[in-house]
Amino acid sequence: MQDSSTIKILTHIFDDAITEKASDVHFEPYANNCRIRLRIDGILYEKTTLEKNLAQRLCSRLKVMAQLDIAERRLPQDGRFALECHNNKLKRDCRISTCPTMFGEKIVVRILNPEHMNLDIGVLGFNDSQQKIFLEHIATAQGMILVTGPTGSGKTVTLYTALSLLNTIDHNILTIEDPIEINLPGINQVEVNHKIGLNFAAALRTFLRQDPDIIMVGEIRDLETAQIAIKAAQTGHLVLATLHTNSAAASIMRLINMEVATFNLAGSLNILIAQRLVRTLCPHCKQTTQIPANIWQQQKINLPLDLTQNKENLQIFQPHPTGCTKCKNGYSGRTGVFELLPISESISEIILNNPNASSIEQQAQQEGMLNLQTIGWQKVFFGETSIAEINRVLL
Repeated sequence: MQDSSTIKILTHIFDDAITEKASDVHFEPYANNCRIRLRIDGILYEKTTLEKNLAQRLCSRLKVMAQLDIAERRLPQDGRFALECHNNKLKRDCRISTCPTMFGEKIVVRILNPEHMNLDIGVLGFNDSQQKIFLEHIATAQGMILVTGPTGSGKTVTLYTALSLLNTIDHNILTIEDPIEINLPGINQVEVNHKIGLNFAAALRTFLRQDPDIIMVGEIRDLETAQIAIKAAQTGHLVLATLHTNSAAASIMRLINMEVATFNLAGSLNILIAQRLVRTLCPHCKQTTQIPANIWQQQKINLPLDLTQNKENLQIFQPHPTGCTKCKNGYSGRTGVFELLPISESISEIILNNPNASSIEQQAQQEGMLNLQTIGWQKVFFGETSIAEINRVLL
């Protein structure tokens, strides 16, 4: 029987995590204590430290909740459980991962909250021209839309937003995800299950026999998945997928390094989207600060016309050092920073003949693409975020 005090401790930790809108809770055993940390808006904060002897009890309780093997402490385990929130009487779906360390098992619990996953395109972070380009490309009948960025950069929300816009009665939409993060009514969602051989490639092969209009691939990890996804994009289907690279142009080179044929890439890619998430300044307590004197020389800042005409009157903001009751250290929430690279005829020619990331990016910028750094700096001058935050995420 589980110790009631252990249950109370976990209840208190998760209630606080949900109240503070944490995405992950870390339970970390060390030689003399057990540290609890919360990830809020992409940053880890220490919540508390507990006595060392509590670490194993917390671990066992979490394993019971996720129906994991409590006797197995040598190997990593993954699972899931439904969490009841005592503060608001709602349930949260949670993913749990255990990892054996020197002083016990480290556990990370990801709290999935559909309410925080706002699928309104207006809140993603696109500027007006980017939003227009995005809507034009998701409205196409076939081809591939590739969203790239590191883990935790908001790729899934971007794809879900696209799917929510495309989710009409005349579209058959199928997704393969690892894991499914939010249930989208009207969309056929499949979760990867490696134990039985249900991976991205296996699901994609089945999808092609399911009369699909739109396919979403949670992540392209290998050549087989890439080839099937490209085949689908070339045979009358719209394919949305993610990839882990640093920029839009680098995504093409990553696929080429996977040994995807260049003529297949040139013939299937519609648009590449690179993205990051930056914390937004709290509107209630943000403070004005001086623009560094050498900022225009150090950065290639491409400002919108209305800002360029008023350079002398521009002001920027910084977070309040201690924040306020409505934020965390001067920041509240996050917004996307996007780099959109439509595949034009000129870029297709580069992919076919002499593909390298720098030449692709140079051509895209000549055609009007604004890179992540430029968009990030625009958000600084619009008062959405700070110089420190842009430097933290983009440098």
